Formats: sequence, C-alpha cells, structure tokens
Amino acid sequence: MWDVSVIAELGSALTETLFLKGYNTRLVVGGVTFLGATAGLVGSFLLLRKQSLLGDALSHATLPGIGIAFAIMTAMGITGKFLPGLLLGATITGLLGVLLVLAIRRTTRLKDDAAMGIVLSVFFGLGIAILRMVQQIPGQSSAGLESFIYGKTASMVLLDFWLITGTLIATTIATLALLKELTLLCFDSNFASTEGWPTLWLDIILMALVTAVTVVGLQSVGLILIIAFLITPATAARFWTNKLTHILVLAALIGAISGWLGATASALLPGLPAGAIIVIAAATIFLFSMIFGTARGVLPRYLRHLKLQKKVGRQHILRSTYEILEDTQGVEILKNIPIPLEALRKHRYWSKGELSKLIRQAHAEDHIVRRPTGEICLSESGFGEASRITRNHRLWEMYLITHADIAPSHVDRDADMVEHLLEPEIVRELEKALELEKPVIESPHVITT
Repeated sequence: MWDVSVIAELGSALTETLFLKGYNTRLVVGGVTFLGATAGLVGSFLLLRKQSLLGDALSHATLPGIGIAFAIMTAMGITGKFLPGLLLGATITGLLGVLLVLAIRRTTRLKDDAAMGIVLSVFFGLGIAILRMVQQIPGQSSAGLESFIYGKTASMVLLDFWLITGTLIATTIATLALLKELTLLCFDSNFASTEGWPTLWLDIILMALVTAVTVVGLQSVGLILIIAFLITPATAARFWTNKLTHILVLAALIGAISGWLGATASALLPGLPAGAIIVIAAATIFLFSMIFGTARGVLPRYLRHLKLQKKVGRQHILRSTYEILEDTQGVEILKNIPIPLEALRKHRYWSKGELSKLIRQAHAEDHIVRRPTGEICLSESGFGEASRITRNHRLWEMYLITHADIAPSHVDRDADMVEHLLEPEIVRELEKALELEKPVIESPHVITT
C-alpha cells in the first residue's frame, strides 16, 4: 500500500501541472501547446501539397546552421549558446536546404523524394561533422547543442515562449491572408501557374512558414521529431473532414492537444522525454482518427461499403424480378404471379447462397413475399420500388446512348455501375435533359414513348 504522504505528493504535483500553477510549467505547457497548433496549421498545407518529407529535409538542414552560428559567435567573443543567434543560423541553412530542393526539382528530372533525400542526408551529415568540429574550439563548451537534435523541452525559457507565440500569430495571419492562393497551390499548382499566379513565390512563402515552425520547435521536440509534429496532426485531421478550413482547424486543435498531453506527461514524470511523448500522443490520436474518422476512417468507410452493397443487392433483385415479370407482358396484371428461384438465378447468374441472402434481405424489408412452394413474388411496396429502380436504370441507359455515345450493347453494363448513385434530383435532371416526349428505341430495355 502506498503511504498517505506519497499519495498527497502525487495529488499536489498533478494539481500543479493540470492547473499550470508553476511558472516553468506554464511556460513549457503553453509553449508546446501553441507550437502544436502552429505545426498542425502549417503541416496541413504540406500534406495537401504532397510535400510531407520536405519538412523532414528542412529540419535536418537546420543542423549545420546551429554549428556554424556557434562558431561565428564564439569568434566574435559572444557566448556561443546565445539562442537567437543559434536559431538565426538554423533558419539560414534551413531555407538554403529548401531552396536547394526547389532548385533540384525545377531544373532536373529528379522527383521530389530524390531531391529531398539528397538534401536531407547531405545537410544532416554536414551538421554532425560541424558539431564535432566546434567541440574542439578552445575555451568554449559546445555541450548542449545536441539537444537540438532530440529536443529539450524542460529548458524552455520566456524567450522561447514568446517566439512560439509570435510564430503562431504570424502563421495564422499569413494563412488567413493567403488561404485562397495556398489552397489553389496545394490542389492544382499547374492550373495556378497557367492562370498567372506566382506559384514559385507561394512555394517560398509556404516554405518560410514551415521553416519558422521548424526552427522554433527545435528546442522543444528536436529536429528529428519536428517532422512528426508537422505531419501527424494534419494527417489525423484529414480522416475527419474533406473541407480545407475544417482540416486547418482540426489539425491545429490536434497539434495543440498532442503538445499539451506530451508536456503534461513529461512534467508529471520528469524521466520521460517530452518530445517523444508529444509524438506518441499525436500518433495515438492519428490511430484513433484512422479507425473512426467520419470522412476517411477505416470503420466508417467499411460500414458505408456494406450499406452500399446492401443497397445494390436490393436494387438488383427487385429490378430482376420486375424485368422477369415484364418479359411475360402485362406487369400490372401479373405482378403477384410467383417467380421460380431458378429464373432469378439465370437472370443475373447468382449463386444459390447469394440469391438466398438477397431474398432474405428483401423479405425483411417487406419488398418480397415468399411462397410455401419456394417461389417469390413482389409485395405492393416492393412492386412500386422495383418499378422506380427499373425506370431510373433505363433513364440512365437513355442518357448514355443519346448523350455519352455508348453503344447499346454495352449500355446495360455501364448503367448498372452508376444507377445506384442516382438521387431524385439527378433523375429529374435526366428527365429534363432527355426530353422524354421523344422516343428512344436503340436499347431493347429502354422505356419508349
């Protein structure tokens, strides 16, 4: 059993962390939460631009700048660990890495992944070499520079917090001001270019925003994990909606929640690295979104697929039953005549198991009546539904023949692939477009007037 004093101490630590009572706790949790919101916002454009790895190349390209800035400040007599100077150096080499990626992509036939891989590996290797070299500078200690690789959230100070806050404000303003342009760039850059939009400058602005987020995030999550902070919230948001503005808001919210969870867990358990916990929290939200996301989640998509399959099966058996009755002539008179199951099987080449399943489904929906002899017939509601489905199918056949120039021998197959998506509004539009008062006789199953 735990001692009462231990439980009280844990409760006190939990209260202090959750309610942000400590000064350092407020700085760290607030700073990382704002950073997550900013990273989610900017990362959404990277994801939609299909340049997710560009953030990775950029983050690794910042490492040489940190070492070079340390050496320059040391030579100038300034302390080599002056944070604004280190961040300035990281920004310069980060932007240089991005410009190299853009240059390689625009001037060669190499694809984006090859260009990013080259820049990422070369700059990271150069950065490691430079950091090893600056360790040999006499009279200066470069200890602590490695924290930019893995992040060190606990060392965040007020200046870091204001840098992150300023970046969040500037990024939000830039996103709102250029939302239309960035949207066009992400979804169709070729069209934007032909319309005269400055796609190169828009790319540079987007990369500048990514650079700003990457540089200010080096202190908290490090250059290796910042890419996860940029991409994971945006990817998780994509599972919930297809609307860009909603993606931006959700990605910012998921990034903020991930940052808050990681920083809070690290504050409660000091042995846990905040950067890693932040990424784990973001990955957990991503997995939940991937499974349950309403727009693209695995489970909702599977349920929608089952629902569509059920709808297609119901429509097929009702239309088949109607067409069999129609082939005997006098549908209105013969609608209650039983139909042998063998006739249905031959009509669409169903297996016995498939046909039994469809009949059970239609019977449960009160569209088909089973006879004791094993035959079936349409109920009153089933006959009306079968008539509507058959008419919609033939409307689509007419449209394909008269407007899409589809051969009558192929029109039934093509219409069968699309008819299940026809809504009442589309049917009315087809009726107007086809001018039903004119006869169409090319297809043997098409309604004629």
